[in-house]
Amino acid sequence: MTTNNNRMSNRPLLPQLTYRVWRVWRRNFDVFAKTIFVNFLPALLEPILYLAAFGVGLGTLITGTIEGSSYIQFIGPGLISIAIMYGSFYECTYASFVRMYFQKTFDAIIATPINLDEVIAGELLWGATRATINGTIVLAIVAAFGLVSSPFAILVPVLAFLGGLLFASLGMCFTALAANIDFFNFPSFLFITPMFLLSGTFFPLTVLPSALQTVALAVLPLTHLVNLTRGLVLGRMDSFLGLSPEVLAGLSVVWMTFVALFFFILSIFLMRRKLIK
Repeated sequence: MTTNNNRMSNRPLLPQLTYRVWRVWRRNFDVFAKTIFVNFLPALLEPILYLAAFGVGLGTLITGTIEGSSYIQFIGPGLISIAIMYGSFYECTYASFVRMYFQKTFDAIIATPINLDEVIAGELLWGATRATINGTIVLAIVAAFGLVSSPFAILVPVLAFLGGLLFASLGMCFTALAANIDFFNFPSFLFITPMFLLSGTFFPLTVLPSALQTVALAVLPLTHLVNLTRGLVLGRMDSFLGLSPEVLAGLSVVWMTFVALFFFILSIFLMRRKLIK
């Protein structure tokens, strides 16, 4: 993909954004609305299957409580976090790649007054929105199962947008590196799958050696998202590495905000370098 917009070649490192970002967001939203049934059904059925298989099925074999909760209560916030991660990451990897190369959507948009930075920012904001939609759907299902015990659960969509922006930005960085669509098998297997399993989603991190707990906290973004979501949904957070829940919550918010902002800017820079010839 190339662009004849010579102004882009001399752009500064920081993104050059205007209100037109929301035009890109609106385009993706309109497409989503036209295919709402296809987009809504998987997000609705998947957490029900997980709750039935793990929460009800496996949960009956687990005696006692985990961090003061039953097993099905424990995994509920993890499922919300997974939905947030999947909704944003795959929207800005596979879906953005298809729009960029196969549908030529980026070419069509850049032919208008909208610049490339705004196209990518619009994609990222839409990825965060998809995460918010998916996370809210799963939150409603978890609530329907009677697994929400804190009024602060109403703040989950706000957290979902922040987490979604983080994973959308990470996904777009991988999209900037992708030579073909098969490339996404690597981050899916080497990045997403370890987080799915090792971020406190299905078992508490306290059962892991302290070295692995440190790695999970420092490297795996889903760890922070799961911990904060669990605090909002259940009214209590996990505590590990000797950190109090309050300190851990503050650390997670600051970490997620910084990482989301850093990769937001980096992904726009990488996509600019990839697409401007």
